[in-house]
Amino acid sequence: MAAESSPPNPPPLARFQAILADIKLAHTIFALPFALLAAHLAFLREGTGYQWDLVAYVLACMVFARSAAMGFNRWLDRDIDSRNPRTQSRSIPAGEVEPEQMLAFTLSNVVAFWVVTWFINPLAFWLAPIALGVVLGYSTAKRFTSLAHLWLGFALAIAPMGAWVAVTGRFDPEPLWLVLAVMTWVGGFDVLYSCQDVAFDESEGLYSLPRRLGVAGALQLSSILHVITIGALISFGLECSLGAVYYATVGIIGALLLWEHQIVKPDDLSRINVAFFTLNGAVSVVLYLGVLIDSWI
Repeated sequence: MAAESSPPNPPPLARFQAILADIKLAHTIFALPFALLAAHLAFLREGTGYQWDLVAYVLACMVFARSAAMGFNRWLDRDIDSRNPRTQSRSIPAGEVEPEQMLAFTLSNVVAFWVVTWFINPLAFWLAPIALGVVLGYSTAKRFTSLAHLWLGFALAIAPMGAWVAVTGRFDPEPLWLVLAVMTWVGGFDVLYSCQDVAFDESEGLYSLPRRLGVAGALQLSSILHVITIGALISFGLECSLGAVYYATVGIIGALLLWEHQIVKPDDLSRINVAFFTLNGAVSVVLYLGVLIDSWI
């Protein structure tokens, strides 16, 4: 009997495409609009007009930091992903990418992120290792704390603060409310998403709020976090002296979040992808557009 042939070795381009598909670059939309609106308001405050080189640097940092974080997550969680039916199709468990290749991709994005911050300003450069520690550290959090969801939220909330620092070269109080809004918004919808993995988290000894509180309790906490989100957005508008269009936009976001919580039930998680991807993708874009229109009228 002839020996079974080994699976074909994917060419480098196919492996790179598999990595890009696995890190879901399109999900940058969750945090990118917040970074852009923070940069927009910072430019207005500084009165310098748009500096498009800084905008490009902010965009590059967003892509590199998120790619590093996702690559590290896929590398670190490769064994866990191989045992979870929901994640077995990811590139490393599926054999499309070797762990060493994912790690090399991660490290290249870490270096690229830090190099770009050199061209922004000294504060951004020296804060870069701290930012990288937060975004990479998220992948370890579920191994020791149920608050990993808020860690993820804070990791994404670094984006608007980073954009503000990139434009102004300093810390100011205004973006702190936006940091709180992003942290609770992301933490809230990540709690929703992780409700799918309660049984798996229990079997693997992983920490999550749905495992700790039960699905019903986790959904209630997610609602509370999103109420805080709206409060933080209102406070951000007051701090930045924004107008009626902005507050109307916050009202729309409140309606979107309310809809999100209406379609996800403890006994019916079938529409969780609609809540996670579609509605939350709309939240950040709607807010960004609201800030732009409010500043133009």
